[in-house]
Amino acid sequence: MKTLSLLLAMFLAMAPGRTPAEKAAAGLARRIVPAYASRIRFVETPQTEEQYTLSTEGKYLVVKGNDALSMAVGLNRFLRDYCLTTVSWYAADRIEVPAEMPAVPAPVSGSSRVKDRFFLNYCTFGYTMPWWKWKDWERMIDWMALNGVNMPLAITGQEAVWQKVWRRYGLTDEEIRSYFTGPAHLPWHRMNNIDAFDGPLPQGWIDCQVKLQKQILQRERALGMRPVLPAFAGHVPGLLKERYPEAQITRLSRWGGFPDANRCHFLSSADPMYAEIQKAFLEEQTRLFGTDHLYGFDLFNEVEAPSWDPETLAEISRKAYGSVAAVDPDAVWIQMGWLFHYDRKHWQPDIMKAYLQAVPAGRVVILDYYLEHTPVWKNSESFYGQPFILCYLGNFGGNTRFAGDFGEIGRRIEAGITAGGACGIGSTLEGFGINMPVYEYTLERAWKGAGDGSDWVEALADRRLGRRDDAWRKAWKDLADSVYIGGLGTQTTLICARPTRADARKWTGRYQTPYDNATLVRIWKQMVAAARGHDTAELDVITVGSQALGGLFVIFRDAFIHCAEAKDFAGAEEAAARMQDLIADVDALTACTPQYRLDGWLDGAAAWGKSKAEKAYYRRNARRIVTTWGQITSLQDYASRQWSGLLGSFYARRWKLFTDGYLEAFREGKPFDDKAFMQQISDFENAWVADDAPVVLPRREDPCALSRRLIEKYAL
Repeated sequence: MKTLSLLLAMFLAMAPGRTPAEKAAAGLARRIVPAYASRIRFVETPQTEEQYTLSTEGKYLVVKGNDALSMAVGLNRFLRDYCLTTVSWYAADRIEVPAEMPAVPAPVSGSSRVKDRFFLNYCTFGYTMPWWKWKDWERMIDWMALNGVNMPLAITGQEAVWQKVWRRYGLTDEEIRSYFTGPAHLPWHRMNNIDAFDGPLPQGWIDCQVKLQKQILQRERALGMRPVLPAFAGHVPGLLKERYPEAQITRLSRWGGFPDANRCHFLSSADPMYAEIQKAFLEEQTRLFGTDHLYGFDLFNEVEAPSWDPETLAEISRKAYGSVAAVDPDAVWIQMGWLFHYDRKHWQPDIMKAYLQAVPAGRVVILDYYLEHTPVWKNSESFYGQPFILCYLGNFGGNTRFAGDFGEIGRRIEAGITAGGACGIGSTLEGFGINMPVYEYTLERAWKGAGDGSDWVEALADRRLGRRDDAWRKAWKDLADSVYIGGLGTQTTLICARPTRADARKWTGRYQTPYDNATLVRIWKQMVAAARGHDTAELDVITVGSQALGGLFVIFRDAFIHCAEAKDFAGAEEAAARMQDLIADVDALTACTPQYRLDGWLDGAAAWGKSKAEKAYYRRNARRIVTTWGQITSLQDYASRQWSGLLGSFYARRWKLFTDGYLEAFREGKPFDDKAFMQQISDFENAWVADDAPVVLPRREDPCALSRRLIEKYAL
């Protein structure tokens, strides 16, 4: 029967007279809900306004919309509101729908409030997606379509374009590949931050990414999206200065604590060579990937401009945009607004105004990057008349801890639209982490008729469980009201922070919570009692439980320090053993889902390798980005993640080095040598990154049964 349904769906999709938009929407339905696809009809309407309508006509669900994207949003509303279904952005997650397709009792409709819906961050391509194959991208693109995204950042594969360009300027392939960084670090190379780290980039990687980018762009465009492709931002290989000594090439400021060897070189947009390189890059990129006339490039992301004179910066931005417009007269510059927040000391109002107004009105769109922390539009007269998109960031480095505030996000978006005149809504998450519902909520603000407040959270709870349950709703409401708050900066548990006897001393290891951990424990117990046989509900149990257990770790650490300093060595040893036992339990709980397993990350990296040596190289690069980052202390543990395998092989061993060393010092009556310990930890971390031995993970168990045992074990 299932085979007949699939054949019928395929026949309908190929039937004559169907528009490209209807075919694209039907293809989406076949991928997402194949069991229903033969009973869903998509109808493209002539309206220019983005809108959709849902109705049941006989045994068919009819989804009408002005384009494929509007129909996709309508389909998602059906799945959420009538099927109580969550579609995850991860390909490995099942999509669970009722056996019988529900009916829509009365027609419902929706329409867009803003024309632009942006998604992704340069960093996401390093913290989440560097190892993705087409199946991963296919699901994520479908998720973006269902959530109405029409401006996805699309920067995959650009190294192949740059390789062709730099060849024209006399660089060899070896020199070019050595200029690039390792795969997971490419976002920061693309943003003019670092060169050459963990390179050279394998040629096989460069070639395969071209094919992948073509698949990505073809699907995004078929679904009605306008991908944002890169443009030249002045970043050039240092060797270019040697070949062209007369060029206006300077070194940018050091970034992230990296040494001079990794500093980037910047070609002034006033130099004639700038326009030449821009033309070469855009023509080659367009030949390979086409264009939708949207170009993302950032001249001074987290680095200092060569001058803080307003007229000089105005001239730089004018000529930078002009070089793109000379190749593509319809070009629109998509500019991150992060720099205006990050370096607000320098980007004073007169400087920002000069820089932005030097570009013709409407030809630059600003991403107000960090809305939950600093809505820059408020301090810049709505970016001095240039259009802007309100963006919720919410996750740094792919941290696996709850962050976000549904109510505050909604209020800030409303203010940005009504008072600020924003042209769009978006999300600029650095990593996917665990907070998908917050991004669903953010993107849903772009559509009229979207639920809000407690009603939205109740509906979220229903689709996470697949049915209505008052206890489950209460658990999710408590989670939204009491735990999904705060969330600025990197977020972790003390387990994932570098071992310390007092409060975390690094900004990348903040483990303090804005909520009482007892509240999270209570929510965990409520969820364990209510979750029965539904994947997304079990994922919630794992996520809440691992964070609640992680919150206990500081109690055990403090007990260890107290006993050791009181020379209660038996008590200290017991506390140290409890610390290791707790980490092992979190390791076991997170092993219950593919989302929180290190082996998937490492296997995904190795899958790109064509040889044993290449596979080891990719795994090493994957290990590094989630731990030491770049063998520099300033970014150590930035991408902290409570992942099974990482907990047991990395975090647990760091803490054992700490407790063993601390106990030894007190037994011998010596002060604990922090400096020597940090060197020991650094040596261990670098050895762990270089170690290519398989990581052993606990066996997968039923997460609810395991949770009940752990709740009893810790008397929670």
